[in-house]
Formats: sequence, C-alpha cells, structure tokens
Amino acid sequence: MKIPRKKTIRQSDFLLKRRYEAFVFLILFFGFFAYLSHHMGMSNMLNTLMNTAWDLLLNTVFFIMGITVLSGALGRLFIEFGVVRLLEVILKPFMRPIFNLPGVAALAGLMTFFSDNPAIISLANDKNYKSYFKEYELISLTNFGTAFGMGLIVITFMSGFGYFNAAMVGLAGTVVGAAVSTRLMQYLIKDRKEVDTVVDEEEQDDEVEISYKTEGGVFLRFLNSILDGGKEGVNLGLAIIPGVLIISSLVMITTFGPKDPTIGYQGLAYEGVPVLPEIAGTIWWFFEGLFGFEQPELIAFPITSLGAVGAALSLVKAFMAEGYVGANEIAVFTAMGMCWSGYLSTHTAMLDSLNFRSLTSRALLSHTIGGIAAGTFAHWLYVLLHYWNFV
Repeated sequence: MKIPRKKTIRQSDFLLKRRYEAFVFLILFFGFFAYLSHHMGMSNMLNTLMNTAWDLLLNTVFFIMGITVLSGALGRLFIEFGVVRLLEVILKPFMRPIFNLPGVAALAGLMTFFSDNPAIISLANDKNYKSYFKEYELISLTNFGTAFGMGLIVITFMSGFGYFNAAMVGLAGTVVGAAVSTRLMQYLIKDRKEVDTVVDEEEQDDEVEISYKTEGGVFLRFLNSILDGGKEGVNLGLAIIPGVLIISSLVMITTFGPKDPTIGYQGLAYEGVPVLPEIAGTIWWFFEGLFGFEQPELIAFPITSLGAVGAALSLVKAFMAEGYVGANEIAVFTAMGMCWSGYLSTHTAMLDSLNFRSLTSRALLSHTIGGIAAGTFAHWLYVLLHYWNFV
C-alpha cells in the first residue's frame, strides 16, 4: 500500500492564501490613503501625519508620562504601606453582590486600577489566589480586572482639566460596566465544567499577600517605593507611545476637517477628512441617546479606547480646543475609557495565559456591552446629579 506523502508548504494552499491576503491588504491600504490624498493632497496628507505625530509626542505623550510617573509612585506607596490591603478589606463585602466574585477579587481590581490590565495575569496564575475561585469566576476575572485598567491615570488626567466631579461620575459608570461585563461573561461560560474545590476565605485570608515588598526602615521603604513606582510609570509611558502616535494620528485624520475651511488643507497637525463623524452621523440618535454626545466627532474617543486608552486620552485636548467637551462628555469618556482600557489588545494575551484562548470572543462581546453600559450609566447619572445641582 502506497503511503501518501505530506504536502510541502509550496504544494499546500498556505502560500496561495497568503497571496490573497497580501492582495486584499494592499487594496485596502492604498485605497485608504488614496482617498485621503484625493481630498487633502499627497503633500498635505504626509505633512499632517508627521505634524500630528510630532505634536502628540511633545504635548500629549510627555504629559501623560508625567501623570504615569506620579501615579506609579503613588500606587507603589499605597501597596508598600498597606493602603491597597486596607481598601481590599473595605471592598471585599461588595464583590459577591455586585460582581458575583469572591472577596479577594477586589485585589485584582485595585492592582489594575493602580497599574494596567496585565497586572491581573500574575494574580490569576497564583495557585493560592486561584483557589478562591470556581473556574468560570476565574475566567471572568479578566473582564473584571480590565474594567479598571489605568484607572488612576485616567481619573488624574481628567481631573487635571478641572473635571474631578465628572471623573467620579465616570468611575461610578465603570463599576456598573464592570458588573455587566463580568456577570455576562459568567453567564456565557457557566455551562462549562466548574472547579468544585473552593477554599474558605476565612481560612486563607492572610495567605494572599501582595508581592511588592522592600526591605529596610520606613524612610528607605518610602524612597524605594516612589523610585520604583516612578520607574514603572516611565515604562508605562514609553509603552503607550506607539498607540498614541499611530492610532491617534489615524483616528484624528479621519475625524477632523481642515483648520480653516476658507483656505483649505495646509498640512497642519490635526487636519483630515471627517470620515468617522459622517459614518456616526447615520446612527447619531443612538450615540446621542446613550451618551449625550452633541458632536459626531466625539465617537472617536470610545473607538480609540478599544485599542489603547492612552491614545484615547490624547484626543481630549483636541476636543477641548474645538469646544466639543463638557462635564458630561468627561464623565462618559472616563467611564468608557477606564472600562475598555484597550481590551482588544490585552484580552487575548490574558486569556491565553489562563489557557482559555478559545473563550476570547465571548470575553470581547461581554466587555463591549459592559463598556456601552458604563458610558450610558455615567451619562444619565450625570444628568440626574446635574438636575439636582450636585455637579
């Protein structure tokens, strides 16, 4: 009997599929920039992209990096001197009623709030920490933790423009969005086999320790904390540069028109062809009803938050310069920016680390709905509080 030989890569359809993929990519790539250059002119389009990236780097990235350094130092101080541990104890009673998670899950939300989404991975891989969760609860922890990613940075950024109260309304919206995302994810996967071994929290409460420790006296611990936390802030600030420069430049060039319509395109920063507002305008009643947005351009913030919340923050200054942003918009931006916090770029890696990559689509669907719920709740809560003259 003749044994069939395995096909080589050249003989298989792998290369053929790659050729089709390359062909489609080139059509979309050149089609997109051909459309922009048709309206703006090739020279103006290239100058706008470079000027926008340069201005974002100087006036936005370094501003955000300054915030990440300060918030990183503050977060590490809170960890080193037990503030996070105290907050965990305070928040523990709310975990089961709101999020259907064990009390120790509060630690995951606090860690991502003071840093970023990947902080959840180290906790979720800790055997002692995992023992508190059923399997479906542990998987939904990625949705819960992601909802608070870069929270301190987002709130600090928004408060820096004088919108602290609005940012707090946004934080309330984030809690609602996290609850919706977490519980929906649990509902979608609860039919899977559960882990029956659940440890009593009273028995091991003292065993779940935060890993950040330094040695020495109080002054040395204080000094090491602010320096190490600041260094982490620098690394985070550097990590957001590609997202801010690439994603934000592309979003802005498809959001705003020429600076001066009477003159036309000049190759200045933040010029472009308003494609996104035109698309959003077709279903504008939806965004206006849910979020209270009065300008179609504002939809660029939540869209950018899907990939990188740092890049989304860079849009706020541009919106303020155009007079598009008020307290309501800041509340919605805070809620959706924190809740989504670039989950499209982190969810896959986080679930992969838990060996549940196959559930990525359900996690993304749950978190998308959670982010919309967060923005909607923040808007209507702000309307209610504004009516009562609380904000």
